[in-house]
Amino acid sequence: MTSSFEFPTHPARLSDAERDKALKVLRDGVAVGRLSHDTFVRRMELALAARRPEELVPLTADLRTEGRLSRLVFGGVEAVSGFGVRLGRAWRAERLPKLLLPHSGTGHPLRIGRDPSSGLRLNHETVSRVHAELSRQGGMWVLRDLGSTNGTTVNGRRVIAAAVVREGDQIGFGRMTFRLAASRPAGPAPLTPG
Repeated sequence: MTSSFEFPTHPARLSDAERDKALKVLRDGVAVGRLSHDTFVRRMELALAARRPEELVPLTADLRTEGRLSRLVFGGVEAVSGFGVRLGRAWRAERLPKLLLPHSGTGHPLRIGRDPSSGLRLNHETVSRVHAELSRQGGMWVLRDLGSTNGTTVNGRRVIAAAVVREGDQIGFGRMTFRLAASRPAGPAPLTPG
């Protein structure tokens, strides 16, 4: 008597590397102006919710350029046209106060505003009581405007709903501007010979 075992087959699951690759294509698309901020946010949400690799294909299909020559041409134009913007941003960045990103292990979003219960309290007339929120989602930092009166910006662009941010970005709450910096967890003191 032969016994046969049947194993249920499940569709291929989405790996973190595949999701990260799609998110990079989306970030690059918004950075060069091929996606509006609203479209980027919606596609980012769909990419983070995707469970199978096939769900990522339509999110990035219109952003991929065909052929090596077109990639070289577009890449060259993007590099040259963005140089002045990056140079100006770098020049101003060191003059801005740093805002340290929370440790990624906290799991709770950082509330920003004038409200005394905010994790980051900014006492300035252009900052709303409950202004914005910074949280870690899918390995990325996401900054959400919470209906503030004077707006939240990332690198000079107004955040409509949410935006992905990273170390070095300039973020503004009303007329207060900061440069994001990674916080380094405190480790044990180095041993010194005695």
